[in-house]
Amino acid sequence: MPHFSTCSRFATVLVTSFVVSFSYAEEYLNGIKWETPPIITVSEHGVPSDALVLFDGTDLSAWENGDKWKIEDGAMVVGKGDVRTKESFGDCQLHIEWSAPVPAKGNGQGRGNSGIFLMNTYELQVLDSFDNETYNDGQAGAIYKQTPPMVNAMRPPGEWNVYDIFWTAPRFNEDGSLASPAAITAVHNGVLIQNHFVLKGDTPFTRPPQYNKHA
Repeated sequence: MPHFSTCSRFATVLVTSFVVSFSYAEEYLNGIKWETPPIITVSEHGVPSDALVLFDGTDLSAWENGDKWKIEDGAMVVGKGDVRTKESFGDCQLHIEWSAPVPAKGNGQGRGNSGIFLMNTYELQVLDSFDNETYNDGQAGAIYKQTPPMVNAMRPPGEWNVYDIFWTAPRFNEDGSLASPAAITAVHNGVLIQNHFVLKGDTPFTRPPQYNKHA
């Protein structure tokens, strides 16, 4: 008991000393008047209240060429040609769910090849990369022909893959020169695969990347 009493008195002195010292400290002010962050809620399906839903499982009206694709069991099924959003976007966050064809057919770049074309110019590769060898900067999650994903997080064909994409659009000067390049962070099935990668330009197959002014 004497030992316990001594410790108690010692602890009391320490706490009291800290309180007194803190009360005389001068607060650092950075001089910035921040806006209050908006309140965002999330639905039971995981959709943020400020999100623009481009496909809800029933309607393709937000997509150009959407009438050439079809909907089965609440999913978009590839038809003729590409689809693109009718609305244009710059900086944005995207949530995309996709699945490779079943049964798997072909190999390399011939197996379930598609892509997410940001601003119709910069491609994040979509490919069945499950047990399927191809060139590294062309597999699922690659910025096509610029960098491979940090890891291969692909699920087997028939299972849903999820991309969460954080996109910073490029900026251009009035004369068309590049002011600041595009950058992307991407998460594949909960795994980080691109960490603020700065793009060298567009993502063509036949030539080196380059930037050209666009909206």
